Amino acid sequence: MTASTPPIRPTPPIPRDIPDLPPIPGTPALPLSPVPAAAVVPPVRRPLTAIFRLLVALLATAGVTLELLLGSPARTLSYFSVQSNILLALIFTASAHRAWTAGRPLPSSTTGAALLYVTITAGVHHLLLAHITPPFLMTDATAPPARWHAQWATLQLLHTAAPLGALVDWLLLTAPGRLHLRQATTWMLYPLAYLAFSLARAELLLPDTPARYLYPFLDVDQHGYKGTLANALLLGLSFYALAVLLVALDHTRPNPVRRRHKTGFRLRPPVG
Repeated sequence: MTASTPPIRPTPPIPRDIPDLPPIPGTPALPLSPVPAAAVVPPVRRPLTAIFRLLVALLATAGVTLELLLGSPARTLSYFSVQSNILLALIFTASAHRAWTAGRPLPSSTTGAALLYVTITAGVHHLLLAHITPPFLMTDATAPPARWHAQWATLQLLHTAAPLGALVDWLLLTAPGRLHLRQATTWMLYPLAYLAFSLARAELLLPDTPARYLYPFLDVDQHGYKGTLANALLLGLSFYALAVLLVALDHTRPNPVRRRHKTGFRLRPPVG
């Protein structure tokens, strides 16, 4: 070692216990993050709801099956009422499975669409088509079907029982506030597509084909294209108003699901 080289000092030993750091003044602000309700509220099985929805699905399925047995399958499957009931049966079967297994509910856009379409089916039938008087009378209908016969039972299942079951489920077994106004415009795409399908189907069939036009207000031979499109526009505006009404009622009606949970909840008595 030279005289200019500093002496080497031994490294102090590292302490085994590191003292705690001083506390940070103030409470640090944590960033807010949305947490889904499913992560906080435990899923609950709803067997009675599942059974009711399955019964509604069976009603719709029975109506569609009877209609297929009574008429031509191609013609039967072309009716809006049959298509809406098929959609209702599929959605309510899936919704019943979710309720039975405590799964997350189906999107409101899907369940709301099924409710709207079967409500349209019921409304159009009972207000416009259930009578053999003008302004609209069903094609080839000269008298209402006899009560308790197969055709009468089919009409009741498709246009009364299944839609009424869907309405009861929405009012009594579904939490409110799930429908949104922006969904109403999307729901109108199917009636618009059905109008195009119905007119195109009629053009592809021969003029003397029975029930060439499935609904009298869409009969171009009787009303012409101008009158038919005017009828379609009037009905379309009515359907949109009905969709908006369902959304408004969904945000103003009470919550039967929460009320049922509150009445069935019991506080445990304090220990000691």
